[in-house]
Amino acid sequence: MQKENGQTLPSTPTSRVRQRRRSHSQETFSEGISKLNGSHLLDDQTKYRAMWIRTYSSLWMLGGVILILYLGHLYICAMVVVVQIFMVSELFHLRRRVHEDKRLPGFWLVNWYFFFTAMLYVYGRILSQQLVNTVTPDKFFHRLVNGLIKYQMVICYFLYIAGMMWFILTLKKKMYKYQFGQYAWTHMILIVVFTQSSFTVANIFEGIFWFILPASLIAINDVAAYFFGFFFGRTPLIKLSPKKTWEGFIGASIATIISAFLLANILGSFPWMTCPRKDLSTGWLDCDPGQLFKSEYYSFPLWIPQWFPWKGISVMPVQWHALCLGLFASIIAPFGGFFASGLKRAFKIKDFGASIPGHGGFTDRMDCQMVMAIFAYIYFQSFIVTQINSVDMILDQITRNLSFEEQGRLYHMLGQLFKEQLSGNS
Repeated sequence: MQKENGQTLPSTPTSRVRQRRRSHSQETFSEGISKLNGSHLLDDQTKYRAMWIRTYSSLWMLGGVILILYLGHLYICAMVVVVQIFMVSELFHLRRRVHEDKRLPGFWLVNWYFFFTAMLYVYGRILSQQLVNTVTPDKFFHRLVNGLIKYQMVICYFLYIAGMMWFILTLKKKMYKYQFGQYAWTHMILIVVFTQSSFTVANIFEGIFWFILPASLIAINDVAAYFFGFFFGRTPLIKLSPKKTWEGFIGASIATIISAFLLANILGSFPWMTCPRKDLSTGWLDCDPGQLFKSEYYSFPLWIPQWFPWKGISVMPVQWHALCLGLFASIIAPFGGFFASGLKRAFKIKDFGASIPGHGGFTDRMDCQMVMAIFAYIYFQSFIVTQINSVDMILDQITRNLSFEEQGRLYHMLGQLFKEQLSGNS
């Protein structure tokens, strides 16, 4: 019944249908609002829960890394190897198919055989001289290590040939395409992972500083991008990573560059961080840090107001180099993460693994580190090594490239040369 001008009008079927539709639409609208509010609450709860899980995992990883840094160079190298094994395991699993693997029992062993052969070749080349310096006092071990180093390439080559023969003998009819795909995938993984790890280990032996600073800058950039994007992110950055925003990218870049300048000053103050390691011992290091890690005083311009409390600032030369590393870590290195995002989309997966709660797998955390480690090594060799005393450079080349007998011969030749010069001067 409806009322109009105080009179009651009879209800019609049409009016009753309209009332029902109106009431039904109001109920549907109210239910939609309540569901929308509930979904927002659930999304916010999930978002903050993921943030706290990621924060706790990051703190645990930070504590573990600090402990390993305290233990020294060899333990850091061992950490790199462990991380490398996890990465390779995650990448191996990307292209595995359960149905095909059941028809090829033990085929996965071929992948790991090539992995350990590559490890023996890469790390044998890097650590050859450090091994000689470590076992020099013992004649037997010195000869053994020298022999292994001399024939290391031959040994690794025949190990690889044996692996290739093993692979050929495992070929099975109607499985050729899958097996050769795995063979190519394995070699691509080994090239990418071992290239990065070889540069990383080389940086460690040049001084822990050259390992921990680039790695820290990537971690700082990642954390800063996450928090800036979490609280201020509005504008999408790249389609490959929908969660990345321009606000997070710019905020992380500024934070990374500032952190690079400050962190270089802190790390450069400890000889344990700056001294290169010439052998495989685990003792504490103490050396002359060189001009690169000695503070230089810079006076502020005269136009600075007199009431300003500081008249200048002490800066290590290495801090200017750190700015270049920070710039690369904030602008170029993230593209390693974008590449990994594209790879994950190609394989239709969210993460490479689930080893680290809130972060995914080790590969998810090392994607940018791989790019950064190579750049840090190239930058060090191009712009830092030239500043080291030339005598140190020559001695380093002698110890790395000459055998023990050749070094002794050079010693006697230099002694004879000094005698001749002394007699000529007298």
